[in-house]
Amino acid sequence: MSLWLDMLGAEIRFVPTRSFGTIRIAEAGKGNAETILFQHGINGHLEAYAKNIVPLAQHFHVVAFDYVGHGLSTKKEMQYTPLVLADQLGELMDALGLERAHLSGESLGGWVSGHFAARHPERVGRLMLNTAGGLPVVSQKGKDDLKNLIELNKRNIDNVPNAESVRARMQWLMHEKNKHLVDDELVPLRLSIYLRPETRAVAPKIMRIILEHDEYLIPLEQLRCETLFLWTLDNPIHDLETARASAARVPGSLLYVMQGDAAHWPQYEVPDEFNAVAARFFTSGRID
Repeated sequence: MSLWLDMLGAEIRFVPTRSFGTIRIAEAGKGNAETILFQHGINGHLEAYAKNIVPLAQHFHVVAFDYVGHGLSTKKEMQYTPLVLADQLGELMDALGLERAHLSGESLGGWVSGHFAARHPERVGRLMLNTAGGLPVVSQKGKDDLKNLIELNKRNIDNVPNAESVRARMQWLMHEKNKHLVDDELVPLRLSIYLRPETRAVAPKIMRIILEHDEYLIPLEQLRCETLFLWTLDNPIHDLETARASAARVPGSLLYVMQGDAAHWPQYEVPDEFNAVAARFFTSGRID
């Protein structure tokens, strides 16, 4: 199915913020009492949640957005860190009139969400860390995976992106059985974003987020909201051992391992399962 058919019923618009320019959002379910804010990974964009926004809008007010420096949001010459992006998240919530929301972030999105929840617990309902970054790596495999990610991103920064390189990078995020999802719609979409001069200009600054990974780890013991670590057996960044060790440091947290075939994008690879788990967790704090 086309991304645009998946998102049929969502409104795409640009929201001005105080310090970070205009932020592109996709929004559905206005009027529902509780809000979920979906946040993409590094160098990503809101279409990572194309298969989740409208289905979950049956029960929630749902917003996915492009971080500053990403997607079609403003590109700023500034330092990019998870803490800065957490500030942007707060300003977007202010602009949308949201005092409080549930947070769900994949990769960088989970990393930023974790920092925001630790710094602003009064503004967070429940927190889903979806194959999140920013966790202390505890295994040799995890260390090797992080090193591999850094090398991949260096190559992407040093070379002008093309369809082949974008397809290879996105397939690396997917389970072996899901590589067909990286299709002739998703690849040109991402490539068109990457080739914009303003995107190329800030790309080296965004790359530093990964290089400085261990300087900005989520303060896990400071998380006080109900927290779900949603993981996969085949996540190429931060293995299951890392998720288990991190969950053990967050009082009362839950760990859910996807049953369907998924790697780094479970929300896109197995959307029906992801949406069902998200609906249960954000409604009740439970996953069973």
